[in-house]
Amino acid sequence: MTIKLYELTGANDCRPSPYCWRARMALAHKGLEAEFVTIGFLEKDKLEFSGQSLVPVLVDGNKTIADSWHIACYLDDAYPDRPSLLGGDIGMAEARFINAWAEPALVFALFPMVVFDGFNASNEEEYEYFRTSREGLFGRKLEEVQGDQDKMLPAFREGLAPLRAALETRTMVPGDFREEVGRKRSSAETTPFLAGAQPAYIDYIVFSSFQWERIISNYELLEKDDILWAWRERMLDLYDGYARSATRAVG
Repeated sequence: MTIKLYELTGANDCRPSPYCWRARMALAHKGLEAEFVTIGFLEKDKLEFSGQSLVPVLVDGNKTIADSWHIACYLDDAYPDRPSLLGGDIGMAEARFINAWAEPALVFALFPMVVFDGFNASNEEEYEYFRTSREGLFGRKLEEVQGDQDKMLPAFREGLAPLRAALETRTMVPGDFREEVGRKRSSAETTPFLAGAQPAYIDYIVFSSFQWERIISNYELLEKDDILWAWRERMLDLYDGYARSATRAVG
C-alpha cells in the first residue's frame, strides 16, 4: 500500500513546515516513496482520523503515526532492511537530545525572524487566521516583529555553536585549547554531516529549520565562510537535490 504523508501547504504549493521536512527527509533517507496530502491551516478537519490536529501525519497501511519524531522511530522499526535513521539505542539517545534542543534553539529562535515571511507564504484565505493568531502571540504587528531580524541574527548565529563543534574533527590536546578557541576551521578539518560520514536523522532535524526558512524567505541566515553553510549545501544536494528543488514561496 502507498505511504501517505499529510503535510502543511502554502502559497505556490510550497511546503513550509520544518516538522514535515523532517518526515520528508526521513522518507528519502529510507528510499520510500509516498503520496503527499496537503493540509492548509484552515483544514485541520482532514486530520480528525488521526485523533489530533497537527502535521505531519504518516499513514502506512493500517498504521497512523503523528509527530515527526514518532514517524522517524516508526520508519526505523517498520523498515529495518533500509538505511537506519537513528542508528540503534545510542544514536536514538543522541537524536532525542537534538530533537529537544532544536525546538528552542532553531524553531522558536527563527520564528520571529521570519514570521512576516511566513504570513506571505501562507494561502490568501489564511491571511486573517495567520495574522491574528501570530500577532496574538507577539502582541505586535508581524511586520514590526520581523523588522528586528537583523538585531536577532547575531544571537541566532551564536546559538549554532554546538552544531559547528559537531562538524569539527581536529583533535586538540589540552595545551592547544586556548589557541583553538574562536579559530575558524578549514573544510579539511570538518566532517561532512552531523552524524559523521553519512547523514542521519540528527541532520534532518537541524536541516528542517533551515529548509523551512529557505522555503518562505530570502533572508540569509549564514555567512559563506561558516562551516554550516557548506553543510547546508550538502544537505540540499542529497537525494539528487531533493530539498534544493522544492518549490519556494519566494522568487
